[in-house]
Amino acid sequence: MWLNPEEVLLKNALKLWVTEKSNEFFLLQRRRGHGDTGGKFTGLLVGALDSVLDSNARVTPFRILLQMPGSQVSWTIACGAAVGEMNRHWDWLVQNLLHSLSVFENKEDVASFVKGKVKGLIAEEVRGRQAAQEEEPEKFREALLKFELCFGLPSSEKLVTTYSCCCWKGRVPRQGWLYLSINHMAFYSFLLGKEVKFVIPWAEVTRLERVSTGLMTDMVRVMTRRCQLDFSMFLSLDEAFGVIGQLADIALRRLLDSEGLELDRVLQQSSNITKRVLEEQALRTYVLALFRLPRGERLQEVALCSVWTPHARCHTTGTLFTTDSYLCFASREEGHCSLLIPLSEVISIEKAESTSLLPNPVIVSVRGKKAFQLIELQDRDSLVDGLTSRLRALQWKHSMFRSKKSLTSSSPYYTFCYDTMYCDGEDIEERALRQTVNTEALMACYHHSQPDPNNSTATMEQVKERLWEDHFPEYGRGVHMFRTEKIQKLVAMGIPESLRGELWMTFSDASSELASHPGYYSGLVTESMGQSSLATEEIERDLHRSLPDHPAFQNVKGIAALRRVLTAYAHRNPKIGYCQSMNILASVLLLYTKEEEAFSLLVAVCERMLPDYFNRRVIGAQVDQSVFEELIRDRLPELAEHIPDLSPLSSISLSWFLTLFLSVLPFRSAVCVVDCFFFHGIKAIFQLGLAVLDANATALCASADDSQALMILTGFLDQVKYDEDPAPPTPHPLSSQSGEEEGRPPVKQHTLITDLIADSYEKFGDLTVRQIEKLRCRHRIQVLQAHEDTTKENALRVVTPDVSLSPENLADVYDLFKTEHFINLYWGDGGTTLALQHHDPGRPYVEQYRVDRVQFKSLYMLLVPWLCGFHTDTVAHRTFTLLDQDRDSLITFREFAGWLDTLYFEELNEKVRLLYRLHIPPALTESEDDPSPLKSPQLSTTGPLHVELPNAPDVCVHVEGEMRDFQEQLKQMLKDLAKEKEKDVEQPVPPMNQREFIQFCKTLYSMFHGNPDENELFQAIATVTSLVLQIGEVGHRSRCSGSEVSSKGGAGDEVEDDHREGSQEEHPVFSTKEEEEGERKEGTSKSSGSESQSEWAVSYAQILASLLTEQQLVNFFEKPMDLSAKVAEAKVKQYHERAGLLMLQQGTS
Repeated sequence: MWLNPEEVLLKNALKLWVTEKSNEFFLLQRRRGHGDTGGKFTGLLVGALDSVLDSNARVTPFRILLQMPGSQVSWTIACGAAVGEMNRHWDWLVQNLLHSLSVFENKEDVASFVKGKVKGLIAEEVRGRQAAQEEEPEKFREALLKFELCFGLPSSEKLVTTYSCCCWKGRVPRQGWLYLSINHMAFYSFLLGKEVKFVIPWAEVTRLERVSTGLMTDMVRVMTRRCQLDFSMFLSLDEAFGVIGQLADIALRRLLDSEGLELDRVLQQSSNITKRVLEEQALRTYVLALFRLPRGERLQEVALCSVWTPHARCHTTGTLFTTDSYLCFASREEGHCSLLIPLSEVISIEKAESTSLLPNPVIVSVRGKKAFQLIELQDRDSLVDGLTSRLRALQWKHSMFRSKKSLTSSSPYYTFCYDTMYCDGEDIEERALRQTVNTEALMACYHHSQPDPNNSTATMEQVKERLWEDHFPEYGRGVHMFRTEKIQKLVAMGIPESLRGELWMTFSDASSELASHPGYYSGLVTESMGQSSLATEEIERDLHRSLPDHPAFQNVKGIAALRRVLTAYAHRNPKIGYCQSMNILASVLLLYTKEEEAFSLLVAVCERMLPDYFNRRVIGAQVDQSVFEELIRDRLPELAEHIPDLSPLSSISLSWFLTLFLSVLPFRSAVCVVDCFFFHGIKAIFQLGLAVLDANATALCASADDSQALMILTGFLDQVKYDEDPAPPTPHPLSSQSGEEEGRPPVKQHTLITDLIADSYEKFGDLTVRQIEKLRCRHRIQVLQAHEDTTKENALRVVTPDVSLSPENLADVYDLFKTEHFINLYWGDGGTTLALQHHDPGRPYVEQYRVDRVQFKSLYMLLVPWLCGFHTDTVAHRTFTLLDQDRDSLITFREFAGWLDTLYFEELNEKVRLLYRLHIPPALTESEDDPSPLKSPQLSTTGPLHVELPNAPDVCVHVEGEMRDFQEQLKQMLKDLAKEKEKDVEQPVPPMNQREFIQFCKTLYSMFHGNPDENELFQAIATVTSLVLQIGEVGHRSRCSGSEVSSKGGAGDEVEDDHREGSQEEHPVFSTKEEEEGERKEGTSKSSGSESQSEWAVSYAQILASLLTEQQLVNFFEKPMDLSAKVAEAKVKQYHERAGLLMLQQGTS
């Protein structure tokens, strides 16, 4: 294999290598002792040495060296264990390089050329390994090479897949290739001599659609904040549209909502993403949603098979999905038959004898004397081995908690029988719950009204109970029951109250989770008791708002139970903590289940069945609202036609999803909706929402405004009646108590909830989980980008009052700032601080995006109006240090915008103040490494000063002789400055010593380099420098003489004060010295009084006054600068300059 060239000083040290082939530039050598048949002592010795060495220290038997004629230094460029491979490498060198090297005259050029070629071959091998992961490696290798050549992005920008397609520009199609990478989509076309190419970051994509136009029946439309692109002529449009949606969704969640990918371990490292991984991820997402599994579950195996279904007396064909902790079966037709088996319920998994009628059977035995038979498994052995391994690991884990009972069984059961009760050996919780925890459902103690056993309600409950009791023996009971269309009908009729808690636990699989973690809830209650937080305060505020009309929550017992459940969950999951509507859901769960079971159900709903619903931004609920809007357009086109803007209906329906209709339907009717939710998941809520809108479509189309539409839907939901409820409709306990009904349109007298649910299944039951997940993937893009737009609007609103930038310029600067943050995430070297690796939407708007020192320097080079040549990097470094006020090595957008505002729109004195502060601590440090020749020498403070001006005769100024000539002029200037200072609320900046002043002068000189008025500016700054040095010299001498007088001590403090006052009157230049001296003490060590008084120093006011004496300098700093042009130029240059810089860094590393 090819190697990165490594230097070898001696080509044949100790004669350990034998040269097999050689020419002027290359040697093919064999390790002595490898392949020798003569049995020479040297060969035997080397061979024995190599054989006893550790594998890490062994040397490959063949190598190729690059040698320079007449040089003792060579480079290893290839090595290998097989002579055939080395001969192929040798032949390639001879055929492709040897003749080319003869034209070089310089040996160093030869070495550099060969090394570059070898590195290129290594990069090609890397591409080959990546291509090997694809279905067609050669085609992918070619596409990868074209992608790198056409777009010039860093090698870390991993290509995922490519599609041949047509990009439309108006009515003109451009046939080319669409390249999809982990962070970008790119298109390249070269047709009839015209080249078209563009790169779009996924972070800029705001919407994806499939549209039809007059020219094309089916197109993929990609919309960004700046443009709209249409693509067509895909060989497989469904596949391309799905991959585009997945990559955009993954990129945005990684960049904007990193918490959403916390459990998707494969996607946390973008380098792991391939087309195959995307397919697996899409399937995993579907399986987790279909069976409502924990989000951390990984999909292990997928196999076609058939399962014996006793109720149908046949084998049902479908697909078996296995995860870390579950076996899941789904029939070919979604919803026809499904089966969920937690591994915690499994006793054994065994292979049975294969026959013609039962090919490749597998028997899965579970608790309760039940077993399931799977046949027609193609890769049965590996499937069983994987399941058995995970089962053993899980059993060992459980044995650590339950040592009294073995989880294995001595005799598996092969007869397919089902008991209505759990097996005799089933565990009963051995550790009693604390007395404060309720061990029974609240409904057992509290009812709205005690049912009369002779009325129709009790009779109907008994009928339902009998139907379920008849159902259990045939279809199973417990979490591993067969879930079929028949059970769907039973659920739609309403689960009897006596079985509701049990079936909720079964459908959600909260029962197995509870059994796997005994005592978990009581431990959380103990830990969370007495703790106070924002979540507990919100819980206390909402406790008495949860079903306030229900007797169970009109007493201390019910309220205490609700408090414990909500507080325990907030303690378990502090990222969610507590969100409104959780109290309503938890209170209903407590009515029908034990307290510990209610907690498990709450966990299942918040973390598995409604992911991302209950958090600060309710992203999940907003995504489903956006999906609901599209379903309305698709399933209710007439309603969508009359109401083009569906956002008001979406806002009305938000509470339907957040509270599962509990806040809008009468209580007994709403509980029936919860039954359907636990059986079908979010699909049931979508179906019912569509059914509600369909039932009111005519009235909604005739509604005049949003408020009337709200009244129509509220009135309809209020009168939805439970089947056995004899009472007239009453206001919902959570709704407003106002009895005013004026203006509300007439509604139907009653609608039975069972009829409404049946109607939803009949009209919209064909909605599948797969369809919902695909829609969620696309609409999550829109929701996240809408949040980004809100963040930007608020950040600009906060910053605008503090700066003079136009709204357009400020918005563009924000985009540049944010893009710089993203570029580092795209191609950073991994050394990024944790604060920059994750986007935290909980921070203030102006602090959600921050940049570090390297990123700031990049923005500095793009936007600063005055570059300083080779000194630019140093000035950028000091600027970052100055702006980083909280010393966290990060700069916020507010700080960045304020800095730009000073450079482009502030007055001259503020610009000079900024430059001044860049050359004193903390921006300038004592340890700063500056190779400038001006750093070392200290200017004389006792002799005359000579300053050379470019293109001008030498100017020699003697300080003592010329000082009086400047006094009158400086007095007037300082008076004006004093007036300005009275208006300035900023604290005075500390004075500048001689070293700092030299650095200040160096920056000014470098700023003027290349300016059209360069000579005049150099002459002006030289004059100002001389003047400031004179001022500093006089001040230095004055303080020295004052120190000598005060040291005599004859007149005491009074004399010293008089001298100080006199000195200030005589030299008004130093009037600000005393008040600024205190500022200088911060962050620096204090010197003795005499030393500090004798130190050479000048103040900001003195430097500013001196600069004002030169009109050329005043013109330079007051010249208007066009920020718009600079920003427009930065937009073009930012991306590719950063990409090129990163490629250069990666190439030299």
